Amino acid sequence: MNRRESFKLLGVLGLVSLIPVKTLGAILKSGGDVCKEAWASLGKFTRTRYQFRYIEPISNLPKVFIYGDSVSIGYTEYVRASLKNKACVYRLHTNGQSSDYFIPRMEALRKKMFEPFLKGGWDFEWDVIHFNVGLHDLKYLSGNKLDKEKGTQVSTLEEYEENLHKIIKYLKTTYPKAKLIFATTTPVPEGAEGRFAGDSIKYNKVALKVMNQYPEVIVNDLFTFSKPVLEEHGVKKGDVHYNPEGSRLQGIKVAKEIAASLHIDTVECPSSEIIVEQFKEYESKNKK
Repeated sequence: MNRRESFKLLGVLGLVSLIPVKTLGAILKSGGDVCKEAWASLGKFTRTRYQFRYIEPISNLPKVFIYGDSVSIGYTEYVRASLKNKACVYRLHTNGQSSDYFIPRMEALRKKMFEPFLKGGWDFEWDVIHFNVGLHDLKYLSGNKLDKEKGTQVSTLEEYEENLHKIIKYLKTTYPKAKLIFATTTPVPEGAEGRFAGDSIKYNKVALKVMNQYPEVIVNDLFTFSKPVLEEHGVKKGDVHYNPEGSRLQGIKVAKEIAASLHIDTVECPSSEIIVEQFKEYESKNKK
């Protein structure tokens, strides 16, 4: 370093010393902390729920995104565990709800987290997007309550089909490099509140018709896989949801589909008891 360079360095150090600590902290906070704060502002669960916590991007690992409803919320952590040190697995910051919500919620996430909308925000691209909509399309609502006797179905088969086309076109346009995996909608058991048994089959038939028009979209037949899982590991009779072991089995299945698309291997998923303990520990520390 010559004399001129030495004087320049001393000048820079002198200027830094004059910057108030509070201001300097704000400058240094750009990047990771900026993204964490932006993520936390997306919804009420991003600070308190384990599945919705912020995931730090790792530059040399593929970036995977999961979009789905409460079934996907249940299996998200098991996907992460099965792809530990293999991929960074993110999910939507809330329940994905019906197909009408897909594009608005994806756009809300994009405009909150990614460059150039967020200075210092995410600058990567999704490598894989694994998505499902369906259980909230086929349900019947009266007001905000599930009611298959007096309620109205959220999306008709025709509306569902139209929305799926919009979703695929949106994903292909917005994330052209991402591999797309559509998961078929999981089963509706007899006696389910606000839903008729067998409707998943009807909606999956429409979904497969749509996916056949986009051969580049991979189909994960989660419906067929989940039928015996629901019988053995359903939360209770007549419920569309799964206990932790059921979610674990689904998560392993989803992780294998994602891994195959990336040409990587999965790792052994811990027991559901271990993951549940992680849930409890995290959420007890982050209660509001």
